[in-house]
Amino acid sequence: MHRFDQDIAIEKLGENDFQSEITPNWSVNNNPDGGYLMAMMANAVLQESEKSWAAIFTANFIARCTPGKAELSVERLGQSKTFDRWQVGLSQDGQAKVQAFCTLTDPVDGNGEKRYETVPPELPPFTECFEFPQLPGYTIYSSMDVRLDPAHTGWLTNGNLADRSDMRGWIRFRDDRPFDMLSALLAADAFPPPALVSQGMVAWVPTIEMSVNIRNLPQSPWLKCCFSSRFINNGIVEEDGQIWDETNELVAISRQISQFRKTV
Repeated sequence: MHRFDQDIAIEKLGENDFQSEITPNWSVNNNPDGGYLMAMMANAVLQESEKSWAAIFTANFIARCTPGKAELSVERLGQSKTFDRWQVGLSQDGQAKVQAFCTLTDPVDGNGEKRYETVPPELPPFTECFEFPQLPGYTIYSSMDVRLDPAHTGWLTNGNLADRSDMRGWIRFRDDRPFDMLSALLAADAFPPPALVSQGMVAWVPTIEMSVNIRNLPQSPWLKCCFSSRFINNGIVEEDGQIWDETNELVAISRQISQFRKTV
């Protein structure tokens, strides 16, 4: 079993209740990555729903999680022929940490109407991109190989900041685990915040809310990702993301809302 699957595993305690172990293997600045927590929570919903495709997952991050035991509770909100809607909460030591909503449907078959008014990002080959370093406290990069487009790494390599907050690059599992629906949630939150490209590494950008819309099952070991932020205002910054596979099929789109503060 791959590390990711081990680390999102859950144990059923009773009707609609589960427990799990948040591991330190997917941390960003010593905090469990939000996409990792979302994947764990979506896994709990999938145990209860008759539908098997988590099309939309939206999480509100209420308080900081820490590695250790976690309790998960799921509740169905409504059901129709096409969609099954649930809420899921994650808590530690009796304190609510994350509250999320999940909309499930039947597996996608690729036969519906399709219209894309944008194209996948044009990236250099991953062999020519900058491999994000494995830094202390950033254990997610021990498992995820993230390669950044050199055109967007001045903030990290030479101190040169860009005019626009765009982050682009490739991502794969270092242990060659194939991407699927749950790991698409992880990929959507595995890149550095695009605001760093224009603001530098002094920016502090903790997630408040994140929504991922999963469209298609990835068909390649590498995924192409692009993220952008356009508005920093009143201590809030948004991040819009696109994830594509190597066949140029759209995998997921995301919207993340974060707190923004420049540390002294």
